[in-house]
Amino acid sequence: MGGESTTRTAPRSGGTSTAPRGGRTGQRLSGVAVALGLVLFLAGFGWAAVTYRPYTVPTSSMTPTINIGDRVLAQRIDGSEVRRGDVVVFTDKSWVTNAPVVKRVVAVGGDTVSCCTQGKLTVNGKQIDEPYLKGGPAEVAQIPTVKVPEGRLFLLGDQREGSLDSSAHLTDAAKGTVARSAVNARVDAIVWPMKGSLERPTGFQALGTLSRPGPLRTIYLVIIGGAVLVLAGGAYGPIAKLLGGSRARARTEPAGAR
Repeated sequence: MGGESTTRTAPRSGGTSTAPRGGRTGQRLSGVAVALGLVLFLAGFGWAAVTYRPYTVPTSSMTPTINIGDRVLAQRIDGSEVRRGDVVVFTDKSWVTNAPVVKRVVAVGGDTVSCCTQGKLTVNGKQIDEPYLKGGPAEVAQIPTVKVPEGRLFLLGDQREGSLDSSAHLTDAAKGTVARSAVNARVDAIVWPMKGSLERPTGFQALGTLSRPGPLRTIYLVIIGGAVLVLAGGAYGPIAKLLGGSRARARTEPAGAR
């Protein structure tokens, strides 16, 4: 009987764990936040890599919209998605170089285009307001009326004077037009220097629908949200430890010392 009493252990108390229940819950939530943040962060970059292509513009033909040396992000699209006013990247072997070229689409198959009436571009008999030119009426040699063949595009640089665009290829068999299939991407934003998204070409709205903005802003939000979750989740441990240490010191201080 006496031996029994000496081997009997005291019942364990449920409150003697080294980590409070709230602390364990916080650690779990912290881990979930970090994991979710990493998924969002990596998914955002993966989405961007699949959707966009970076280009460096080597000429000044798109100034002031895009300056020489600017780094742009262009959304990968099919030529059938091109709309009037889009700034596109295309490759056409008949345009002297096989390198990608960046120009603005001002007319599509079936349109008639000419320039300039009172300094303005005319498409299907309508004068087009082009605020992105920034320099007032376009200074460019006269373009006779051109009927754009179906499946093709008429493109101009925003720097109209001296731009090697459709106006410089009017004597070609295709009258300076480019096949829709030659388009590789549509420029969405200038990322270096950080100028942001291109202005909407509202002057073409009366002729038909404009292209919808790409998902770049959503991608930015996904990446930033993921980074915030990772930082917040990672910061929980040090902050909780610091606060826990402060509480422990407060409990152990003598009452008279307060």
